[in-house]
Amino acid sequence: MLSKASPQQIPVVVLAGFLGSGKTTLLNHLLHRSGGTRIGAIVNDFGAIEIDAMAVAGQLGDSTVALGNGCLCCAVDASELDVYLDKLTRPVNDSHVMDVIVIEASGIAEPQELVRMVLASENPRIVYGGLIEVVDAAEFDATREKHPEVERHLGIADLVVVNKGDRVAEAERERVLGAVRALAGRAAVVSASYGRIDPELLFDCRPTTERIGQLSFDDLHRHDGSGAHDAHLHSAYESVAFTSEVPLEPRRLMAFLDSRREGLYRIKGYVDFGAGDTANRYAVHAVGRFLRFYPEPWPAGPRLTQVVLIGSGIEAEALAKELTACKNDAPHTVDEHSMWGVLRYVQDKSPVEGEPLAQDEPLAQDEDEAGGYEAAGS
Repeated sequence: MLSKASPQQIPVVVLAGFLGSGKTTLLNHLLHRSGGTRIGAIVNDFGAIEIDAMAVAGQLGDSTVALGNGCLCCAVDASELDVYLDKLTRPVNDSHVMDVIVIEASGIAEPQELVRMVLASENPRIVYGGLIEVVDAAEFDATREKHPEVERHLGIADLVVVNKGDRVAEAERERVLGAVRALAGRAAVVSASYGRIDPELLFDCRPTTERIGQLSFDDLHRHDGSGAHDAHLHSAYESVAFTSEVPLEPRRLMAFLDSRREGLYRIKGYVDFGAGDTANRYAVHAVGRFLRFYPEPWPAGPRLTQVVLIGSGIEAEALAKELTACKNDAPHTVDEHSMWGVLRYVQDKSPVEGEPLAQDEPLAQDEDEAGGYEAAGS
């Protein structure tokens, strides 16, 4: 996640997947390697004994809300979820304000309903941060046969983690990854063992600063005794840092986001749109197909665009050239229509009933179509 979605808003990430896929293991991995990020969790076990909640509570203490003996999307409505979110977002003091909240759903929960519940929240301190779907590589075919709805779940996910890759041969793992990518569309798809994914895919490891830096694996070395594993993770991801003193042209940036290449999992940073909005900079947050812009007043100091892109096999030099091409040739010229594509992905206060989730739609549309768009609320 970005360090802050806005000065008051905390990203809420939905973590879903069928029973036994490794959601709790993944969450605990992120907690071990949070690097100072303050994480709150809502853990929903389906059963009378909250095993998953106990495992997570050992890492979070009072920052855990446990919902046992029922499916979250069936047991509570949006207003009840707000009660739990309020507990985690209520600022006790500066040292206890959460940076991100993760809702770990039960293995039988309906991800789309959980997403809609978060979007329907009336808590002004939270903002929807994306859907992560965890898949068991060894059981994928059996799960798909027994629960064909997994195809729909993958279709609405923003990040898919194909977990337990160590349990299958390399050829089988690649086959499963290919099948998942075909079902997941534009979502980012990563392979993992023991739920070990890089925390930078989800949130900044050092949220207390606004520094946009290179991908860090220091926390992995501190918490994992296997140097070989750390080296493998380090080689799996690369990052590109882009800074510009010249404002970006909104349409060009949206075209870049709409056509970004496979393997580009994560985009974060701040964008200066110049005359498009002189009062605000725009925090940008993208994971897979999920995209949001968060306008916020400019702080004191130089006005810069600072963006980091994280992925695997992403051709850093080519990406830097593509971003450079997004610079505005006439940054001081006002075009009242230029921001329409961006504003579509500014979080609205409430979703429009019956509209599809924004991550099911293209990131950008033809210029003539943009006039009919409202700010994204889903």
